[in-house]
Amino acid sequence: MRKVFGRTESLRDTPFRYCPGCGHSIIHRLIAEAVDKLGIRERTIGVSPVGCAVFSHEYFKFDMIEVAHGRAPAALSAMKRLMPDRVLFSYQGDGDLAAIGTAEIVHAANRGENISVFFVNNAVYGMTGGQMAPTTLQGQRTTTTMKGRKCETSGHSLRAAEMLATLDGVSLAVRGAVDSYSNIVKARHYIEQAFRNQLDGNGFSFVELLSPCPTDWGMTPLESTEWLQTVMAAFYPLGVIKEEVCLPVG
Repeated sequence: MRKVFGRTESLRDTPFRYCPGCGHSIIHRLIAEAVDKLGIRERTIGVSPVGCAVFSHEYFKFDMIEVAHGRAPAALSAMKRLMPDRVLFSYQGDGDLAAIGTAEIVHAANRGENISVFFVNNAVYGMTGGQMAPTTLQGQRTTTTMKGRKCETSGHSLRAAEMLATLDGVSLAVRGAVDSYSNIVKARHYIEQAFRNQLDGNGFSFVELLSPCPTDWGMTPLESTEWLQTVMAAFYPLGVIKEEVCLPVG
């Protein structure tokens, strides 16, 4: 892996502004390491919509584009068709991808767009104050479910990776986490695999990553990691959900 003075080439020498204990900074580095390992930095373009990662252009040392809330898959689809030689990815949160952007992600996946999607699941709307998201667990307290989420009034928690895995256009659907060293190593492998799938023309790749949010969960960084491991990962099991080659029709 090519590095300069111990730093990853695809990350700028800029301090992260994320909250203490947040997993975004780890995930940023894993993406940058995968880009460097594959030698694709000059071809890579990332898309970040509204959310905690809206400032990701300050950290990645390759082209980044900001789009409207939920619209990253639509933008990626157009860009990939216009520039098929580019390596394109979106970096989306659960409020973005699983709520306002549900239609975009479902139809991009169903079409088998040859793109890579990195989905950060912290079970809340992180940037806007910790409101309930589609991924919020039953019984979980948020700023809009002070007594805990109830399926009778708020519906069931959404498993995005499992939902997308049912679509024929999806070649890879996996779920990792950034709560421990071993899981971080696996997450790096999943991210690299999603990029390799795109380079091989295998279709739509989806990597969901469970990430702690101490600030909006009202926990210390240690408590949030333990909650992710004991509660969140029990509902969102880690591992490969779908892996196959999806070739274009016709």
